[in-house]
Amino acid sequence: MLRRILKEVREYKAVSIATPLCMLIEVIAEMFIPYLMSSIIDKGVYGGDMGHIIRVGGMMLVIAAIGLTGGLLGGVFAAKAATGFAKNLRKAMFDRIQTFSFANIDRFSTAGLVTRLTTDVNTLQMGYQMALRMFMRAPASLVVALVMSFVINSRIALIYLVAVVVLSLVLYLIISRAMKYFKLAFPKYDALNESVQENVSAIRVVKAYVREEDEINKFKKASQGIYDVFTKAEGTTVFQMPAMMLTVYSCILLISWFGARLIVADSLTTGQLMSLLAYCMNILMSLMMVSMIFVMFSIGSAAIERIYEVLVEESTITDPDNPVYDVADGSIDFENVNFAYNKDAKEDVLKNISLHIDSGETIGIIGATGSAKTSLVNLISRLYDVKSGCVKVGGKDVREYDLKTLRDKVSVVLQSNTLFSGSIYDNLRWGDENATYADCQRAAKYACADEFIRKFPDGYNTHIEQGGTNVSGGQKQRLCIARALLKSPKVLILDDSTSAVDTATEAKIRKTFKEEIPDTTKIIIAQRISSVMDSDRIIVMDDGEINGFDTHENLLKNNEIYREVYESQMQGGGDFDEASKKDAETDDDNVKGGE
Repeated sequence: MLRRILKEVREYKAVSIATPLCMLIEVIAEMFIPYLMSSIIDKGVYGGDMGHIIRVGGMMLVIAAIGLTGGLLGGVFAAKAATGFAKNLRKAMFDRIQTFSFANIDRFSTAGLVTRLTTDVNTLQMGYQMALRMFMRAPASLVVALVMSFVINSRIALIYLVAVVVLSLVLYLIISRAMKYFKLAFPKYDALNESVQENVSAIRVVKAYVREEDEINKFKKASQGIYDVFTKAEGTTVFQMPAMMLTVYSCILLISWFGARLIVADSLTTGQLMSLLAYCMNILMSLMMVSMIFVMFSIGSAAIERIYEVLVEESTITDPDNPVYDVADGSIDFENVNFAYNKDAKEDVLKNISLHIDSGETIGIIGATGSAKTSLVNLISRLYDVKSGCVKVGGKDVREYDLKTLRDKVSVVLQSNTLFSGSIYDNLRWGDENATYADCQRAAKYACADEFIRKFPDGYNTHIEQGGTNVSGGQKQRLCIARALLKSPKVLILDDSTSAVDTATEAKIRKTFKEEIPDTTKIIIAQRISSVMDSDRIIVMDDGEINGFDTHENLLKNNEIYREVYESQMQGGGDFDEASKKDAETDDDNVKGGE
């Protein structure tokens, strides 16, 4: 796992290696200072040798400058290596996410992926920077200071050794207890991000229903969860400093006591005692840095696991070994198809679906909420894979196609219409990045969007806010339809994509489709009978099964559900869900994506 994460260091290996080397230079320089200070006190001050003081003082300045340079370069290199590592890590995760199928996204959740790309990577970046500087500095400082202490006086140095062992044990107990709390923190961040994301994206609904107080309480609860976890973790790690200070002052007292006695006995000099006290602080501060490293590691280990999960996640939908790069036509076949979003689901969302659609046909689909209309069309563009059976487009199983080829030729306008920040022209060119202005204008005319676009002061250069918040629902739907048409698809799927468009405009769009793209297979999911009644054939979905598949006239005669809906809507009463006598409620697996 760690090996896979560290692969993203890549071009920053050189600075990652240079950082600990610079820190080692700083440590060695720092360790010589107390030793030289001892010489100045014993031979220069007490010996009255000013020349010795000047010579050794000069050496101290040079060594201090070397140490300072090493420390500065180590800091610069560490910052460059850590930020570069984080940059590569984010890119690797983002690239991997782009390969995910809908099933992979469902497993992680959008909020969870955002947290992993931001909070988790930031945590790892700080941990990596600290590791580069402290992993070399702290142990090296500890070892060199201990060695220098034993060189000066081995008996007093034993005090350090005992203190190191005791303090190490205390720190281990503190950190091991804190680690379990840090690992609980990141899922709490997921919940917080989910609360914020949901609130911001649905802010109009929140305000329309005056639910601000509820949203504030939801956010407060998520934020409180993070507070509670970190309070417990910090409440445990806070004992590090008292333990550290107790050990430091105990060592100082013991060294002063035994050192004074050795000085009286002429077994130790004053300068050596001062050096030992300086090394005492170096040793114990090094231990403190080691403890901080372990705290960061405990936090970072949870982040590493979550990032690693994304990096090694394999898409549930991949290209075959020898993909097909040409879609012959827009014919569609479902052969004994069964499908479920969750492999462990007790009941399938789609059950034993078999049907044939000729190329160029216009097919309507109606059904109650949860009847799996969207689930059915999602299989055509292979947004999900079937559980059993097969779906064919142009006479070939969709699993045989190159994914880009298939999705370019099976154009889908999803239920939730999404526009991106940028101009209208930029948004339309999502359908074809090489489309000319004339191409975009023609597609917009087919979608009945050209007229309202021209009314904007900037026309096709009008800026669209993120999510399309500065255009109406109907305008957004028509722009999305135009974008899909730019693909020149063999199959065009409109998933309830004209629900916000008035009936007259909707009829005009259908007429244009019939006249301008007669060879394209059109599949229209709708709740209004008027949206599908002039289709060549209509599919009636009921609880994941095809209840009827025929022309409007034949369904009126032979299909009870369709007839009830027709009579209800034509008499001005309600929509499909109210008219259907079937129980449209399904379990969670069926509801998911089943509109």
